[in-house]
Amino acid sequence: MIDWPNGTAPGQREDESSAQERSECVLAYIPVVYYSTLLCVGVPVNILTLVALYRLSVRTQKALYVYLLALTGSDILSQLFIIFVGFLLETAVFHRDVPVLLLRSVSMMEFSANHASIWATVPLTVDRYVALCHPLLHRQISYPARARRIIAVVLTLALASGVPFFWWSDMWRVNRAPNNLDTALIWTHVTIIYFLPCCIFLVLNSLIILRLRKRQRQQKCQDESGQQLAVPGKLGKTTAMLLAVTSVFAVLWAPRTAVVLYHLYVSSVHNDWRVHLAYDLANMLAMLNTAVNFFLYCFVSKPFRAAVRDVLLFRWGPLHPRRPLHHQRTAANASTSSVSSSKRSQRELTPLSPKRADIKM
Repeated sequence: MIDWPNGTAPGQREDESSAQERSECVLAYIPVVYYSTLLCVGVPVNILTLVALYRLSVRTQKALYVYLLALTGSDILSQLFIIFVGFLLETAVFHRDVPVLLLRSVSMMEFSANHASIWATVPLTVDRYVALCHPLLHRQISYPARARRIIAVVLTLALASGVPFFWWSDMWRVNRAPNNLDTALIWTHVTIIYFLPCCIFLVLNSLIILRLRKRQRQQKCQDESGQQLAVPGKLGKTTAMLLAVTSVFAVLWAPRTAVVLYHLYVSSVHNDWRVHLAYDLANMLAMLNTAVNFFLYCFVSKPFRAAVRDVLLFRWGPLHPRRPLHHQRTAANASTSSVSSSKRSQRELTPLSPKRADIKM
């Protein structure tokens, strides 16, 4: 048996010399019912979201839907690794009576999926900031191929960031005080999972809101002077969706971050039943974040609702619809005008005969 210095092997008896007893789970079977319901509802809903976003991505060729696809896929991975494998199988079914190497490997994959689920929102926020504050630059750099490359880099970094958490300690079962390694891992975790992305969301969303308010003031001044403003100052549906997603994340993950730091510096989850209860409730709230985006998209986006309705009703229309008739007429008029202008330029370059030159003169 390999001796892992930063954890307790499942099936071993707790140290008899320890005078402290393990705190009981006050919620009993409530977490099992909650996570089972969340898994049964969240995975099908996220798969439906994935199909609808894919159709919108192919149809519109916008980088926005590539980022939302990555976010939804990461949420599915989080639900499978954290809820299904980590909690329901390992904890509720096998009571963590599995090899330590498997426990730590699954823990590493849980953190990787969790980091990917959160950090997939960061490129989306940056894309919306560039679109509103630097629209000309956004037209040049925002396209699906570049978005896919950015997402590939983000997912690779998220996978690499989960490797150190192979040595993450089980807060429910470790009866000792957190050591230096635990402190480093906890602070790395809360920085990656909450503090750093929240700082990015706060700064970029604040800049977006300030820009929108500035446009509204400009529009108001233009309206008072009787002029029209070309750039609208209205909050767009995409920006509203972004603000909703980031705000829900900040609210749902705040309790877990606070409880983890409380466990580190004040009282242990293993020893205090109140901290144990708070940690269970905080985890339940945090995992709710993996299943709420579908309802936010439906509430904000009309094209998304239409795509979901088409998927549910099995209306598999063409992903590349034909252009409307007025677009075709516009293209035809443009081609006709270009042909006529080329003929006109050829006539101007052709030398006139003497008789016609006299008439011109």
